[in-house]
Parts: sequence; C-alpha cells; structure tokens
Amino acid sequence: MEKAKLGHYYKKALIVLYDCILTILISFIALWLTEEDKSAINYNNILLYLIPFVGLTIIIFAVLKLYDSLWRYAGISEIVRILFGVFCVLVINSIVSIIAKDFLTLRWCLVAALLQIVFIMLSRFFFRFIKHYAFYKKIPFKKNYQEGKIKVMIIGAGEAGVSLIREMQSVEELNMTPLIMIDDDPAKLNKYVRGIKIAGNRNDIISLAKQYEIDRIIIAMPSANPQEISKIIKICKETKCKIQTLPGIYQLVGEEVLINKIRDVQIEDLLGREQIKVNLSEITSYLKDQVVLVTGGGGSIGSELCRQVANSSPKQLIIFDVYENNAYDIEQELKRKFPKLDLLVLIGSVRDKIKVKSVFSQYQPNIVYHAAAHKHVPLMETSPIEAVKNNVFGTLNVAQAASEHHVKKFILISTDKAVRPTNIMGATKRICEMIVQTINKHSDTDFVAVRFGNVLGSNGSVIPLFKKQIEMGGPVTVTHPDITRYFMTIPEAVSLVLQAGSYAQGGEIFVLKMGEPVRIYNLAENLIKLSGYTPNVDIKIEITGLRPGEKLYEELLMEEEGLQSTENKLIYIGKPIELDEENFYHKLSELHQLCLEENLEMKCIIKELVPQYHPNGEQTC
Repeated sequence: MEKAKLGHYYKKALIVLYDCILTILISFIALWLTEEDKSAINYNNILLYLIPFVGLTIIIFAVLKLYDSLWRYAGISEIVRILFGVFCVLVINSIVSIIAKDFLTLRWCLVAALLQIVFIMLSRFFFRFIKHYAFYKKIPFKKNYQEGKIKVMIIGAGEAGVSLIREMQSVEELNMTPLIMIDDDPAKLNKYVRGIKIAGNRNDIISLAKQYEIDRIIIAMPSANPQEISKIIKICKETKCKIQTLPGIYQLVGEEVLINKIRDVQIEDLLGREQIKVNLSEITSYLKDQVVLVTGGGGSIGSELCRQVANSSPKQLIIFDVYENNAYDIEQELKRKFPKLDLLVLIGSVRDKIKVKSVFSQYQPNIVYHAAAHKHVPLMETSPIEAVKNNVFGTLNVAQAASEHHVKKFILISTDKAVRPTNIMGATKRICEMIVQTINKHSDTDFVAVRFGNVLGSNGSVIPLFKKQIEMGGPVTVTHPDITRYFMTIPEAVSLVLQAGSYAQGGEIFVLKMGEPVRIYNLAENLIKLSGYTPNVDIKIEITGLRPGEKLYEELLMEEEGLQSTENKLIYIGKPIELDEENFYHKLSELHQLCLEENLEMKCIIKELVPQYHPNGEQTC
C-alpha cells in the first residue's frame, strides 16, 4: 500500500514539474510569436512574471483536481476542466496586462492561453492516443481480430454502450474485444463508435452474431423499460451467445466504470414488466420505533422481510427460527448492513407453545410477521401430519400469543395454494387463514393474511432446480407441458407484504397481483437458451408427470371472497368467509388429537374444515 502511495505522489510530482517547465517555455514562445520586431524583444518582463505565472497555473490546476485524474480514462470532464483552468489563468493575466501597462500585452495573454490548451491537452492525452492507436494496429480488417479474446456484440449505441467500448479498449486485462454494435435508431446505422461499426438493428442480431462469431452479447440499455429489454433478450436467446446486461439507470448514477456492473441475464428479465414499487413512507411510518417479530426469519421470505424491516428503523427486530444455520446467516448479514440495529435472534419452534408464549411475554412485540411454515408441496404430501403440526398449530400458537399480548398487527404469510387446495400444504394454509380471521373477531390485534404465488429464487423454487440441472448437463424436468405458475421476485413480494400490513384493519386476506401466469415449460426453454444451449438438443426437457398434490394452475381468490381494491393497484382484499366458530374450534381439537396419535384419518377432518380441499388421486372421506 505504501509503495502504491509513493508511486502516486511520484507521478503527480512529475506532472506538476512538466507543467512548470511547459509554462516557462510557453511564456517565451508566446512572446516571440507576438512581437513583430524580434530584435526588440524585452525578455526582462517575462522573467519577472515567470514565478507568478507558473505558480498561478499550478494552483488553479490543483484546485480543479487536474493532478488527481486517471488520465488513462480521461474524457469530456477532463477537457472541460483544462479549458476552465486555462480560462481562469487568461482572465488573471489579462487583468495584470491592463493594470501594468507595457508589462504584458493582451496578445501575449491570448497566445499563451492557446499554447497552454494545445500542449497540456497533448501531454494529458498523449499516452491514451498511443494506446488507442496500438489497439487499432492490432485489429486490421481481418478475421483474426484478437486471438483468444471474447468477441462481444453491444446492443445500444448510447452513452452506456460507448462507455463499455472505451473500457474494453483501454483495459487489456478485461480480455474482451467489441466487434459490432446494434441500435434501432436508423440515423446511427453504419456509423462508427470508436472504430466499432453500428452494423444493424434488433432484427439483425441473430445473423450478425453468426457472421462475426460472437461469443457474448451485452445489452447496454439502462434507461430502457423492462418490456423492451425482455423483447431484446427473447431475440438474443435464439443465438448461442452468453447474454449479459447492465442494470437500470437508477443503479448506475454516479458510476464511471460500467464493466463491473454487467451481470448475467436473469430469468426475471424475461417477465417483461416494471419492478413493483411500494409507498415506502407508509411502510416506514408503521414500522418505525416498533418491536417487530419475524417467525421463520431465516427462510427465503422471512429473511427478506427482516432486511426490509431493518431498513425501516424499528425499535427492535426479533428473528425467531428453528433452523440455526439460516438464522445465523441473516443475523451476520444484518449486523454488517445495519450496525446500529437492535437485533435479537432466537432459536425455537412455533410448535412449542410454551416457548412461543415466553417470547411474547418477555419481548412484547408490536408487529408480528408469521412466515414460519412447511412449504414444499411434495414433501408435505409424504409427511402430512408434520404439515398440520407446524402450519396449523404453529400458527394457532403464535396467533393466540399475539392476541393475549395485544400485538398491534399480525400478518400471516399465506399462498395461492390455499385456494381450492389439491395438496395438504395448501389445505393447512387455508386453515391458517381461517384461524387468524376467527381470532381477529375477538381481539384488539389486527389479524390479516397475505396471499401470493411463487417467488423467483426462493428455497425449493423451480428456478434454482433448473439451474442445477442445466449445470449437470440435463435433463431439465418439468412435471407437465401445460403447467403454469404466477411469479414475483422475493423483494417485490415482501415489499407488498409490508405495505399490505399498513392497510390492515383486521380480518382481511390481501391478495397480491402477480401479473400473467408463466408456462413452466417455456421457463425451462428460456433458461436453457440463456445458458447458451439449445433446448432438446444440448439439454433435454423431460416431462415427469404431475407430483402428488400438484395443480396444473394456481388461483389467487375464491369467488365467494369477492374482490376489493386498495390504493396500491397490485394489492387486493378478499372479504372473510363466515364460518361456525364453535364447530371450527371443535374440529381443530379433533385434528390436534389425531395428529398426536399419528393418525392419517386427520385428512377427513381437514376435508371437513376445508370443503374445497380435493386431494389428487385420493378417496374423499
């Protein structure tokens, strides 16, 4: 580190020395050029003014940080600062020439300024010109552009695309060669950017990628909307190139170097919709200075809840989870990101009624997000009693404790699988919704449920599975060619959960609008293409048949629940369905006893509690 600092100061000193010598030479050259009678030149005036002139130049350049720039990346900003610096010197020299008549002439001031601009520009950009020239010497118009380098097509001939080309050409270590650019603006067609031809529009991507033997396509359109990006990606994935993109423009503000911002195209880029936005002020207002408890806080949804809650200045955040590894991971992450956060991580199960009550009694949470649940449909089909113990009676324990300790808001994380369930997991989640709606009627706590579909990248979701299968060379397994699912990113889903909590008045089921359902077979094809392979040629797609309890499609609402909109057009409210409370609690008691006895007859009780429950391939009770 010390050597690097010394090297930096050494280089800076050399540039300052160069400017001093250059300014002295310019003084005499300007005098020689401005005097018609060379024999009558009086050098004494210049000798007297040399020290002030040199000192003035160095001070102004230092103030403008011209000695701190990385000149290998010099651009318009540096040119503007050089021009402004020389202009400042010119103004002061001109004032001196007016005050001290016959000492300096205005002509000398102007010529000295012009010479400063020319020679300083040359000195600063000399090495960059040499490097740029050498680059093109290596790339004559032949096919062996640069052996061993990654051949790149850049889509988007705007500022971001130009910046990427500049970086690739300047930094040898990147090992990338930009060969062509693509842009839909007809005015740019067949023009050149830093020697790189804008060879066509989006309709030419596939043919040009083949013609130039492109290895990688980089989409440099940070200001384009997601729909446009999605259309471009769908074309690019028909090539066998690796596809990368720059993030949105809001993520690039203030960034000069773009290469390290490039990321691989994600499957969510193909969803083709805007990132869901929420009213952050509403979220912050009801979480600020509150004690917030997140059950299942180490899971995919629970951990993202913790991140977003931590960002809303709670009085204390309590993470409650049975799996210590996940709890430890999110604890360490939050400690790094939010060092001032009052964070408490507790290990325990929601099935342990005494433990749950002690947590509420000791820490008195104001807001509870109940995300703890068994969620994997096929696993719960083979262990249905565990699903009931954890989901139904775990929720009952936490909800009763919340009511007894007068928690302000209780938000249950539910699922679209609770609607007309065909699996035990969905049926248990529907009972959880009924529990919170029933307790809400007799409590000063606002109990609500939030129902949504699949989240991209969550533990056990289809995307990580497909990626692993592709890495292993296939096959990619899809249960049915026509199966569809709703998708949303984890941060989107959680931000809507938080905002739904701000709308909670008690008893509602909030339903998140998930966009259009996605065909899973198409998802598998797209992911294979984005990985640079051809579906059913390089990587096979295998149809395995629907798993136990699996639906062809999911629903978000039952007809009898109705639909009411909120201020956020992506959040809707389903009204509570009336039920016989006495019978409901009686059946819960029977269900609990049968679970303790490990008796599978408990499915008959579930069928009575949830008449819409129709298990696949099983006899109804």
